[in-house]
Amino acid sequence: MDIINDINLRLLQTFLVVASEGSFRMAGEKLSRAHSAISIQIRQLEEQLQVKLFERTTRSVKLTEEGAKLQESLRKAHFEIQHGLREIREAADLKRGQLSLASSSHVASVHLPSILTEFVSQFPEVAVTIRELTSTDLYAALRMQEVDFAIGPHGTDQAFEFIPILVEPLHAVVHPRFLNPSKDTVTWREIAGFPILLPAPQTAMRRIVDKVLNDVEVESPNRYQFIHAETIIAMAEAGLGIAVQPGTRLAKHPTTTARVMTLTDPHIRRAMSLIRLKNRVLSPTARYLADKIVAEVRRVTGYSPEEDFIVS
Repeated sequence: MDIINDINLRLLQTFLVVASEGSFRMAGEKLSRAHSAISIQIRQLEEQLQVKLFERTTRSVKLTEEGAKLQESLRKAHFEIQHGLREIREAADLKRGQLSLASSSHVASVHLPSILTEFVSQFPEVAVTIRELTSTDLYAALRMQEVDFAIGPHGTDQAFEFIPILVEPLHAVVHPRFLNPSKDTVTWREIAGFPILLPAPQTAMRRIVDKVLNDVEVESPNRYQFIHAETIIAMAEAGLGIAVQPGTRLAKHPTTTARVMTLTDPHIRRAMSLIRLKNRVLSPTARYLADKIVAEVRRVTGYSPEEDFIVS
């Protein structure tokens, strides 16, 4: 005979309340039962276990050694049950619902397609919305809680938590009409002698380029401004000016006539991060996807926590 199967769970509940209160009377009040009913239930439990659980006196009720062991075992069991129920509930939540994320366009196009395809195949009932935004708009969407999390440039805003997922160098896209096409590197001072093709002011890339040019104390004779990176690269290919672009974007849009050269003096690398509004609790679905993006992008790009980078 399995003794566990013969024990009424209500008896165990009564035992825990008596052990906690240290009184049959107070346990009865808490459970809205008569003192005598509580006493009978404890006696039934002791008979089924064939051990004495309490030392009874006229003034107090104290646990025996066996009673203390049972109390500890039931506490552990209660924790495991609660943990199991929470996992079941979260697993069910993963299979339905909706989530929204914001991302810079080139990370969305380079790294997210395969991750989202796998996610949607696992959880077809989850509706996913992706908003491609500049860093300024991306931070605003996070603040307004219009998106659950975002993938964008690493920053210093104390309202957010930044988790780096990739670090990439900046390159110059240079048409042969400007510089020796056989070179692999070019300095910031060298490119400043020619027209520079710039992204919009509200982008992190624009802030980085402006900062570096200011730090090296040079000024480009002409600055052309465009909204889309694809347009900037196309203009660099045509020889209108020199473009400064991150490595992942150039991998997505390889050049043909222009040469990609590593920028030096200084050698700048920028980080892209998963960004969350601090103190906001993500839903199980959003947390699962966020963790997956961090793990997968870091794996593909070979991210190392020791890598240094400029903060936009």
